[in-house]
Amino acid sequence: MGVREDIKTIIVQSNWTISEVAAEMTNITGKNYSGSNVSQKLSRKTLKYEEAKLIGDILGYDLKFIKRQ
Repeated sequence: MGVREDIKTIIVQSNWTISEVAAEMTNITGKNYSGSNVSQKLSRKTLKYEEAKLIGDILGYDLKFIKRQ
């Protein structure tokens, strides 16, 4: 599973829509995000780390790098 699928799955499991997440991103950052903009970033694999972290924060998740065993 790729990042796109991971993020979309987490959004759905959290009972949010991409549009709702985008609106909250706009509220927090002051930058204009739309549902289609976020969806396109996920599809094109152009979502910035900071944006992924922000989505995680909105949904109550932390992004972590975990050392492989």
